[in-house]
Amino acid sequence: MTLRIGTRGSALALAQAGLVADMLGEEAELATITTSGDKRVGDDKGRFVKEIEEALLAGEVDLAVHSAKDVPSRLPDGLAIVGVPERADARDALCRGASLSELAEGAIVGTSSLRRRAELLAVRPDLDVRELHGNVDTRLRRLADGDYDALVLAAAGLARLGRASEGVPIDELVPAPGQGCLVLEARADDERAGEAAASVTDTDSLRCLTAERVVVGELDASCRTPIGVHARLDGDSLTLTAFVGLPDGSQWIRDEVTGDPERPADVGRAAAERLLSAGAGALLAAADAHDAG
Repeated sequence: MTLRIGTRGSALALAQAGLVADMLGEEAELATITTSGDKRVGDDKGRFVKEIEEALLAGEVDLAVHSAKDVPSRLPDGLAIVGVPERADARDALCRGASLSELAEGAIVGTSSLRRRAELLAVRPDLDVRELHGNVDTRLRRLADGDYDALVLAAAGLARLGRASEGVPIDELVPAPGQGCLVLEARADDERAGEAAASVTDTDSLRCLTAERVVVGELDASCRTPIGVHARLDGDSLTLTAFVGLPDGSQWIRDEVTGDPERPADVGRAAAERLLSAGAGALLAAADAHDAG
């Protein structure tokens, strides 16, 4: 019996879902679903997954493939994350420019992410960071047309579209939680879909993603929150790096926590507690007020 995989219709989403379908073999087929995010409706993180989750709950598809950074920390009742394939490069990539330090003073950098804006300005307050929306090809076209001096995009997304890029070191730009990871979502009681997803799951990637998502949940963050979280396995330890800041880069907190890789949720909670004790709650409230204004 064929597994129906729900996905958005963008080039990147189809490429990602195609990777999963190839892993699962001939028993998988793709079903394209238009989401609110494709229509640019709303600003909440769930706009990229809502309609696909509705199709899952209705039994119209069996599995959903999402970019992990698009999936809210709280899932609808009846759904569960059932698989995480091996993570791709989690870093941000700088398009046109060898490094942040080599960009000219006052260079115009395009991004749609408040997190990237905050981190760019924390590192280089002289940059002119401007909002830029659209799919990858649209953004790269704007760069080629000379509207921007550089762009910051996800290295994983560029790679999945066959475009070479150089990642920015994580000690300069902490990636978005889940960046580089794909999430497989299914109905919680669907054993067949769960077993199929488990067969392509990478345990290390799942552990890292779990820790990152716990930080997001504990801080009540959203896609409009300037927060970066990245976990990595370092020998027998799981190391989590986190960043919280204001969109203008004027104030920020950065921290690193190490813990037991067998208990990734505990590592995430410890990181969130440390961030909150250092004043992350006030920063996030100020960031929300800045965004609303």
